[in-house]
Formats: sequence, C-alpha cells, structure tokens
Amino acid sequence: MGPARGFAVLAFAVLLLAGGALVRAGASQPIRLAAGAGTGQDEGSLRGRIGAGKARERTLSGAIARLAALERATARDVAVLEARVGDVQAALAAAQTLAQATQARLELAQKRVIRLLGRLEEVRTKLAALLRSRYVDGEPDYLTVVLHARGFNDLLETASFLQRVQHADSRLLGVVRSARAEATDQRRVLTALSARRRRAADAVARHRDALSGILAGLRQRRDALAQAHAARAAALTRTRLGRRRAEKALGRLLAARAAAAVSAAGPGGPWAIPYAIVQCESGGQNLPPNSAGASGYYQMLPDTWHGLGGSGQAFQSSKVEQDRLAARLWAGGAGARNWVCASLVGVV
Repeated sequence: MGPARGFAVLAFAVLLLAGGALVRAGASQPIRLAAGAGTGQDEGSLRGRIGAGKARERTLSGAIARLAALERATARDVAVLEARVGDVQAALAAAQTLAQATQARLELAQKRVIRLLGRLEEVRTKLAALLRSRYVDGEPDYLTVVLHARGFNDLLETASFLQRVQHADSRLLGVVRSARAEATDQRRVLTALSARRRRAADAVARHRDALSGILAGLRQRRDALAQAHAARAAALTRTRLGRRRAEKALGRLLAARAAAAVSAAGPGGPWAIPYAIVQCESGGQNLPPNSAGASGYYQMLPDTWHGLGGSGQAFQSSKVEQDRLAARLWAGGAGARNWVCASLVGVV
C-alpha cells in the first residue's frame, strides 16, 4: 500500500492528539484480534484436537462397552463356577465324613478282633488246663460217680453237671471262634469300604481342585478386565477434559474474533478491517487514487486489487465489493501488514 493521503493522515493525527476514545478502542481491539489472527493455524489445530478427541472418545466408549460386556459375561461364569465349586466342596465334605465314619467303624472292628483274640486265647488256656486236669486225674466214670453219690438225686445232679460243663466248654469255644471270624470278616469288608471311600473322596478333591483352578483363572480374567475397564474410563475422562479445554480455547478464540469484528464497526460501516485502520487510511471515505495509485475505502493499490479479482480501480467498485476483497486480503488479521496504518494503530 502507498502512504495515506494528507487528509487522512492529518485527520488521524488530530484524532491521536485529541486522545479520541474511538481510535484507542479501535487499536485495543485489533491487538486482541492480532493475537487471535496470528493463531489462525491455532484454530485449525484446536479444531483438529477437538475432532481427534471426539474420535478417541468414540473409540474408548466402544472399548469400554465391550469390556463391560466381557466383565458381565465373566462375572456370570465366575458365579456359575463358584456354585459348582460349592457343590463339589459339599460333596467332598460328605465323602470325607463317610470315609471318616467308615474308618471309625474299621478301628472299632479291629479293636473287637483284638478283644476276641484275647478272649479266645483265654478260653483256650482254660480248656487246655481242664484237659490237663482230666488227663492227670482221669475222667470220672459212672461207677465212681455212683459210688460217691450220697443218693439218687445227688447222682443225677452230678452226672448232669458233668454234661453241662463239657457242653459249655465246647459251646464257648465255638462262640468265640465264630465271633472272631465274624469280626475278621467285618474288618475285611470295612477295610475295602474304607479304601473305596478314600478313593472317592480323593476323586472329589481332585475335581474340586480342578474347578478351583479354573475359577482362579476366571477371577484373574475378571480382575484384568476390571483394570482395563478402569484404565479406558480414565483415558476417556482425560480425553474429554482435553477436548473440552480445546473447545473452550476455540470458543475464546472465536469470541475474540467476533469482538474484533464488532470493533470493525464505525461510521459508514460495518468494515472488513478494524475501523481504526480505515480511519487512518481513508477517514472512512471512498477516495480516488492518491499519488501511489491507492484508492477506495481501504486504499488498495491496483495490483493488489486486481490480484484479488477486482476490476477497474477500487474506488470505482461498490462498498460491498470493496468490503469483500478487503476481507479476503485481511484474512482474519493475517494480512494486516498490507496496510501501513496497521502498525500505526498497534495492530501489528
């Protein structure tokens, strides 16, 4: 751009000397715009961060949903297996109780066999002593009994007593032998039964241990899923916070830009650039070309005007057309250096 006309510069100088609030306000607002305009790329970066954050949120939300479904399924499997382990544990307790009861019966049977063996040995000893006594003394015959009998009744009682003694000795020996054989058989049966019940209890215990191992694995899987779920949830929270911060930053940037756009308003406006620059360049007038060829409200050189797609000269076009091309050149503040007055009013 060429230097401003003498009229515009004089007007701006008078305004500065007078300390007009309009120029100061116009200068302060473009400074904020310059900060925002210089971050035109920051806006794209912020929008990119927001878009990436939303995409990551969708990904994390999907992962969290899948992990939650896996957690629920694993929790159901854990509950089912815990019930099975409980059933098997109850069966194991019952089997162990039976095995212990059988072992107790076996121990009682063994004690009974020991007692009967002692009784049998005692009876045998007594019978052996009786046989030795009879062998030494001789077995009394009926003649001796008759001769020593004090009467007929005494004779009958003595003979009957001898018969009962012989019968009792034989019967006692048979009873003891029979009881010993029965106890021995019972011990054999109980020994086999005890072995079977121990094997059954061992089998149930192995089944319980296998189920417990599977259950431990499922619990580890459940815990790992819970940890992964928590990690994804934390990542989602962080991503949302970052995205919201970016949205707030973008909101502040857009608000600053909107405020700068409002500051571009002025007499004869609204303007495509801050009014303080317009006031400095043309005083808000559609001026004809100056000595450098700059014309119009925005004092645009012919080459610049034509480069933006304008026809003729700037002052020959409508304000709407000048506003449109000036806004393109301004580019949200990135093209502020195209106006000399931008540095004078503190925009750049």
